[in-house]
Amino acid sequence: MRIWLALCFTKPVMKRAAWTALIVGTILILINHGNSILKGEVDLTRILQMCLTVIVPYIVSTVSSVSTLMSMEGVIKIHENSDRKAD
Repeated sequence: MRIWLALCFTKPVMKRAAWTALIVGTILILINHGNSILKGEVDLTRILQMCLTVIVPYIVSTVSSVSTLMSMEGVIKIHENSDRKAD
């Protein structure tokens, strides 16, 4: 768990998650709240909903990136172990 959390806060993972959140979050905000924004009907509740709309893609991207990195680490270890057995 400690390694997993450490990977969450690495620069490449955070950068990818931020870009994903910016792009996907913006699109989702426009789809879900665009009408209200254009009408000027933005209150505190809607702002909180928009924040969550951006946070969710950030979390999904982070989990996906870390899971991939952890999986790759496992594949590398398996590959290294099979190379050692072949020697």
